[in-house]
Amino acid sequence: MAGPSDIEWTDATWNPVVGCAMVSPGCTNCYAMRMAARLQSMGVAQYRGVTRKSGGRFVWTGTLRVNENTVGAPLGWKKPKKIFVNSMSDLFQEGIDGSTVSRVWQVMKSANQHVFQILTKRPDRMRRVLSEQNLPALPHVWLGTSVENGEYVGRIEELRQTPASVRFISFEPLVGRIGPVDLTGVHWAIVGGESGPKSRPILEEWVDELLVECQAQDVAFFFKQWGGANKKTSGRNYRGRTWDQYPVQAAPI
Repeated sequence: MAGPSDIEWTDATWNPVVGCAMVSPGCTNCYAMRMAARLQSMGVAQYRGVTRKSGGRFVWTGTLRVNENTVGAPLGWKKPKKIFVNSMSDLFQEGIDGSTVSRVWQVMKSANQHVFQILTKRPDRMRRVLSEQNLPALPHVWLGTSVENGEYVGRIEELRQTPASVRFISFEPLVGRIGPVDLTGVHWAIVGGESGPKSRPILEEWVDELLVECQAQDVAFFFKQWGGANKKTSGRNYRGRTWDQYPVQAAPI
């Protein structure tokens, strides 16, 4: 699936790979699982990572496959966009081989009118695959990792060691306190609460701490949402305003 997105910090999504496996608490209420089940129930065939159980219920299987129908989609988008890569999956999960990552990289290299935003919960494997495949840092490709609570701040160090023009952290869904954090080499932080059924609460003091860290370390701060069962009702105002900062484009380092 590829096309326009209502995610606040991007313009479009592009899913050259579908299917995923849970790796940490941030995956527990993954919206991609709910969306894939809904699309499968509507007859959208590309979401075959979902199976029908007794009673007609669709259940996530996480089955991985390359979505050949969308691999080259950004090449046909002439108007420059910010593109979230694999909003329904994780490009650097085990099971996606280096050759597939290389195919995606070549598309991004050719479609350099866009900015590509890649987010992974597996920055250690991202660093390893990019090195093994000898894939260069591209000035229009931003690399990020998700950190949902303080237990996973080690992912930031893995990201810091990965060459990139822009590095970013998604503190979303923020389901626990992060606390003091070293953001050296990081250019952008996205912060937000979990949304949807069974969503876990976010505390304003957790957000406060991250804002202080970002301001002290010159990191652009983007507050996405408070979340909850109805994210539109809870909104995205924080301290009386919206926070829509973006990173300054940098040379790959």
